[in-house]
Amino acid sequence: MIVISDLRQRFFRRRRLTALCGTLVVAAGLLTATVPAASAADSVTELPFSGVSMAADGDRVFLSADGRIRIADARGTLTDAPIDLSGTGTLAITPDGTRLYATLTNPTAVVEIDTADFTVLRRIDLSAYSCLGTPSLVGDHMWVAHWCGWGDEGGVFGLDLSAAAPEPIEIAERVMYGTPRIAGGGSSLVVGMQGASTTDLLVYDVSTTPATLRGTIDGATSHITTLRDLAITPDGSMVVVPAEDRYEGWDTTSLTKVRTFAADPAPGAFAKAVAVSPDGKHLAGGSASPGSAMALFDTATAERTHTYDTPFYTEVTTSVAFTGSDDVVSVVVQMTTGRLYLWWLDNVFLPSTTMTLTPPSTGTANEPLTLTGRLTLPGGAAPGAQPIVVMRNRPDDGTVTTLPSVTTAEDGTFTVTDVPPTSGDFTYRVIWEGDSNYRGSISDWVWVTLAKHESSITLSGPSTAAVGEDIRITGTLDTGAETVAPGTSLTVRRAIRYDNVIPTWNLPKVTVEADGSFAFTDTPPRTGQYYYIVIWDGDDASLRGRAQHLMTVGQ
Repeated sequence: MIVISDLRQRFFRRRRLTALCGTLVVAAGLLTATVPAASAADSVTELPFSGVSMAADGDRVFLSADGRIRIADARGTLTDAPIDLSGTGTLAITPDGTRLYATLTNPTAVVEIDTADFTVLRRIDLSAYSCLGTPSLVGDHMWVAHWCGWGDEGGVFGLDLSAAAPEPIEIAERVMYGTPRIAGGGSSLVVGMQGASTTDLLVYDVSTTPATLRGTIDGATSHITTLRDLAITPDGSMVVVPAEDRYEGWDTTSLTKVRTFAADPAPGAFAKAVAVSPDGKHLAGGSASPGSAMALFDTATAERTHTYDTPFYTEVTTSVAFTGSDDVVSVVVQMTTGRLYLWWLDNVFLPSTTMTLTPPSTGTANEPLTLTGRLTLPGGAAPGAQPIVVMRNRPDDGTVTTLPSVTTAEDGTFTVTDVPPTSGDFTYRVIWEGDSNYRGSISDWVWVTLAKHESSITLSGPSTAAVGEDIRITGTLDTGAETVAPGTSLTVRRAIRYDNVIPTWNLPKVTVEADGSFAFTDTPPRTGQYYYIVIWDGDDASLRGRAQHLMTVGQ
């Protein structure tokens, strides 16, 4: 299981080329990211199968894969449903979460399951049909699409679940180009009929039996081409369709377009998946690469209220749902491997906050670096003392460090002080994990280029000595770091001036202690003016340093 938050998931923004900035560990076939959490329930769980149908209620997600049903909770725990049932296909669930419906493939049927104890309440024989699509529930009716491929004439039929033995009633026939997508709500059922180049939306009034065709939204004139997904408001008044770089809302009575929800603004991204909240007030839309994201909208105004980036180079499939509470779940696919993950976003309706971070224009390795920022709540409310997490990234090698936690002042302002251990380019980001009243927020990465620290060497030793007498020279290397790296060594040279010549010898290198101190000894071989030269070659954090000690040697 991976537990990754919305906020730290955005640590992996592929558009900023900082993907996988967290520590990823693959173990027992599951991926875990050690990064901050925006809320307790945000999670991403690897799904150990290749295809899946999904249905969600208040606190569980039901998944049909590999012919059986599994259950995932908000923490990403994945278990088999306690039911002896095989060959399951697609799923649908009642709004109150008490009944789960699953299509079966062999023989073809629909089963009604009590979600309290997972007993099969009844099995509806559908052996006259095959290749069933995902059901849609509208009151006491279930609508099911079917199509088995080229040459097959599929369609849509309805089942009256209030009847003891429901009999299929066909409402849409002669489907030639793909399994219809269906979405029902209120007294409306919308059937997306894929054509050769466009998709017609057939709008039915299902308050009557049999259902009656209210009208058609013509794909040729509405420019609805490939139908990737379909959603409808609970009252059935508006159907929403992903269309290129947007989601379009169509009135199911007037059959006119009444809303446009802007998809992810990243170049080349396109709308792919869509779901409407149980109360009809919110819309969740998932876009596909290269800038995959999940966007939340106000259904009435089409205003975008929040955007979540998909985690670690994944994109949303066409499985998106509200859990019935304040959460959104989606199946995402990792684009490089094809692996599926269940992405659970917690408390998506909380008000958004903003986090800003401002760096200094320059800095120096091994010296304090001060950044300032502010956490802002909606309406300018004072957040009070809030702990925030500070992340430091070294882009050249991808090293990411979590710095000690910082607490905001009453007005939301804060100061971050860091002592960067090396020179070069660094980026910083701060994260607030949110609380029960507000969604957490994360700042943009801010960039600082750090210079190397000015190093210094001090030497101490005798000023005079006699030939053949051992002398000892001590010194200190100051690189600006609190401690010198183990194994650090200095070059030592001896030069002697005599008879107008200055020959030079390399003496053994000297090792520096952690506190920067060092010492070496020498035995002067002749008289003359001696120069002991000590050189530090520098490293990624500090500049080259040099010092010399002068000594006169006589008889």
